[in-house]
Amino acid sequence: MSSPTIRLGLRDWDHLVPLMSGRVRVPGFRIEIDARDVTPDVLTEPGLDGGETSFSRYVQARAAGDDRLVGLPAFVMRGFRHRCVLVRADSPLRSFDQLAGARIGLTGWPDSGNTWTRALIRAAGVDLSAVTWRVGPLAAGETGKDRLGSRPLPPNVTAMADGESLTGELAAGRLDAALTPFMPSEFFTSESRFRHLLDDHPTAERGYWAATGFVPGIHLVTLKKAVVDEHPDLPAALLAGLETSKRHWLGRRRLLADTTPWLLHALTESAEVFGEDWMPYGTARNTAMTRAFCEELHAQGIWPEPIDPDVVFPLPDPAVLSAV
Repeated sequence: MSSPTIRLGLRDWDHLVPLMSGRVRVPGFRIEIDARDVTPDVLTEPGLDGGETSFSRYVQARAAGDDRLVGLPAFVMRGFRHRCVLVRADSPLRSFDQLAGARIGLTGWPDSGNTWTRALIRAAGVDLSAVTWRVGPLAAGETGKDRLGSRPLPPNVTAMADGESLTGELAAGRLDAALTPFMPSEFFTSESRFRHLLDDHPTAERGYWAATGFVPGIHLVTLKKAVVDEHPDLPAALLAGLETSKRHWLGRRRLLADTTPWLLHALTESAEVFGEDWMPYGTARNTAMTRAFCEELHAQGIWPEPIDPDVVFPLPDPAVLSAV
């Protein structure tokens, strides 16, 4: 019998390329990956069996009792958020605590990355309810993203008008700072009007790792429950395939490190700071991070009640990952 085909919508993260190219296979299944420019809405696409999903939206759905998606503890997008606060190049602001009472723009109110960034600001003693938040696209003309979520917004959160953008409002002085997971194109030029809020975000991020033991998860891989019910061996097999793909990618990057001038230094430093794997898969290895995220969703008013982190990943770790 031919293996069942499983179609996933994922962005083309480097560590997924071995799986996307067929270099890594998932025994018992034929995995087809549809490379996306933006994160898909898995539930609304009948042609997808699963794909990349916002951690925030997934956790909120599970908290509401919606089990139509089954999350795998494989965070294909994760990263520190200290670097994600931008200010004007001439701004006097240099630290999170100086954002008290500020006007801050952000790319999406309930977004996972912005939730983690607000957590940093909150931890610095800033009252989030006293900040004026404005939600809109990073650059003018960007569309196609749900930036507000389905729940009522706090009174100090408003949507930008059509034609407005974070970069435009920040440059004009109508915003004091902006939260964004991706840098504007001009950020990579010597004429950029913007800079990071923190002068030395890598040092702050190393401190965060030392204090928490994790790099925040942003997006994870999910499967439709109907597909899992039909193929109960799929979650463990796919999770193992994702793990193999990640490890294969890391080995190749360490060998072929001349894709950027200082990639070898970054790979060496990462191994020294984080050990062998800074983005571990598996429920057990992400317990602390999952619990912290659930707490932030409630503390920031994104979700009205405390969230039991045990509802997030309903499946047990497969043996291949539990042993890692």
